[in-house]
Amino acid sequence: MKIKRLLIAGIFAVVVPLLSGCWTVAAAGAGAYGGYKMKEEGYTLQNPVTKEENKKSTK
Repeated sequence: MKIKRLLIAGIFAVVVPLLSGCWTVAAAGAGAYGGYKMKEEGYTLQNPVTKEENKKSTK
């Protein structure tokens, strides 16, 4: 019973850090895509976020 518990803890300690990196990359990719689409629509990253009215959309 003790060996089984130790084995499960070891697997858990190895798998969790590997999965956390994947989620970080996926979140960064989603944020980059969102920023790209906002830029296409004329929004800029300022404080506060505003939409440029002078530029034409490239649709």
